[in-house]
Amino acid sequence: MKIGAWILAARPKTLPAAIAPVLVGTALAAHDGVLSVTPALICLAFALLIQVGTNFANDYFDFVQGADTQERIGPTRAVAAGLITPATMKRATIMVLGLAFIVGLSLVYWGGWWLVLVGVLSIICAVAYTGGPYPLGYNGLGDVFVFIFFGLVAVGFTYYVQAGVFSNIAWLLGAGVGALSVNLLVVNNYRDLETDRVAGKRTLVVRLGRAAAWRQYVGSVVLALGIPVGLALRGYGWTMLLPLGMVPLGIFLCILLRRAKSRDDFQLVLAQTAKLLLFYSGLLAVGLVL
Repeated sequence: MKIGAWILAARPKTLPAAIAPVLVGTALAAHDGVLSVTPALICLAFALLIQVGTNFANDYFDFVQGADTQERIGPTRAVAAGLITPATMKRATIMVLGLAFIVGLSLVYWGGWWLVLVGVLSIICAVAYTGGPYPLGYNGLGDVFVFIFFGLVAVGFTYYVQAGVFSNIAWLLGAGVGALSVNLLVVNNYRDLETDRVAGKRTLVVRLGRAAAWRQYVGSVVLALGIPVGLALRGYGWTMLLPLGMVPLGIFLCILLRRAKSRDDFQLVLAQTAKLLLFYSGLLAVGLVL
């Protein structure tokens, strides 16, 4: 089987959602003088595996539940296109999420056995996002899942396994990262409104409409860029304002999403939204370290 099909199924453009929170949580640990490289790298590996496993599960369950059809204008999905069989994708999902559990288990050394519960919950939600008796993504809860697990949890616990304590600033930073991560989902659901509605996939965009989704996207950009301003005013230093260099891109993307019509338009918005998340997190990390 061609490696290209698996790369397609892994959805590389979504991987910044796994990298960004670990980067920010680790930068905060460095700022506080508690940086620990090994658990930080383990967190990164766990986050990437959870992201890929979620994408594999999404590819499988969306096909099984009829959400990926020929009418869909989004990027090609591996199972729907016949590049990977449903059974193979199901096995791959189990393998990747199983590996994520094994990798995450090593964090027990730094954070205690109760972290197993967090890991198990992360894996359950990765599957429940589009599978199970009450798929989160099909019932308007996908945004909540992404905000919590790829924002609050990922930043907060990356900091925790290095510092040994939780930090209110980590949760705040996690909210900014999570908001921009949710925007990746907003773009996908904004694009797939019509086909999702037909398939019975009741995302927030299907429930509330594209106008509300656009306002959500704009609000997330404003929230994310406002957080470093607040931290700078609280005495974290003016280097915290480095993420404001992303303001022009943020404005451009808000306009672009509103005008997007074709597959190419949405692919551009998605790719640039991922870039905004990664660059924002990188600048935020540099600001913290400096």
